[in-house]
Amino acid sequence: MLAELDAAATRHETPSGEGRMVWRVWNADGGSPVMLLHGGSGSWRHWVKQIPWLAAQRMVIAPDIPGLGESDDPPEPQDPATIAGVLVEGLKTLVPDTAAMDLVGFSFGAITSGHVARLLAPRLRSVTICGAGALGTPRSPTNLVKVRDKQGGEKVAAHRHNLASLMFADPTKIDALALEIQEINSQAARLRSRQFAPSGNLKDALAAAVGVPVNAIWGERDAVAWPNLHLRIDALKDARPDARVAVVPGAGHWVAYEAAAETDALLRAWLAPDR
Repeated sequence: MLAELDAAATRHETPSGEGRMVWRVWNADGGSPVMLLHGGSGSWRHWVKQIPWLAAQRMVIAPDIPGLGESDDPPEPQDPATIAGVLVEGLKTLVPDTAAMDLVGFSFGAITSGHVARLLAPRLRSVTICGAGALGTPRSPTNLVKVRDKQGGEKVAAHRHNLASLMFADPTKIDALALEIQEINSQAARLRSRQFAPSGNLKDALAAAVGVPVNAIWGERDAVAWPNLHLRIDALKDARPDARVAVVPGAGHWVAYEAAAETDALLRAWLAPDR
């Protein structure tokens, strides 16, 4: 499935620091763009459940964020604002400056999407954050184990443990595809994005993204927010009282995968109709 989806994409490269940033685009002639930003220690594959149906309707842009996936490291300082600048510059080579678009970000991608929204405010139709931190609220600890020094079944068990600790609320939903994505993503990850989660980075960026409609999705049992998810929602509403918020019952941090049907229904309702 991953290979087929990758083969269906058009690959682009743009500058990132002293190297290059890798983008994948589906259905380039399919209407106004939707850009998907993945989470920390991730890649475009975090959106494997959403790309097929979105690409049947719209142009879908899914980069590997600098320092993650196939993209080289961002320039200093390696923070969400700098990375957003790299994204916006690269985006100019893919779509016209005048193109209206929707933006969806997961976890670290949600933080980054806030800064992209601030830079692209006049042309963004919406920004949707999923599993977002960096709202100035505490991050609950998660018990993760090292993976890169393991092999075979021991490595698979370590990935399963980490997915259950951080990404999924229901361990029975960790399937072979999720394990494969986790293996690919973790092997390529270099940027240490977790350091930004306890900050107010996203809250400040969204407050500055004047005029951009804001949507938010959290899993009810998001490991890094539980049991204080209400604090994150309150912080978002403090910055953007107009934000639409949905909490998916029983779902964890990687809500777009674990509760794909519920996430898809929300995105269908919230993303501005194409025109």
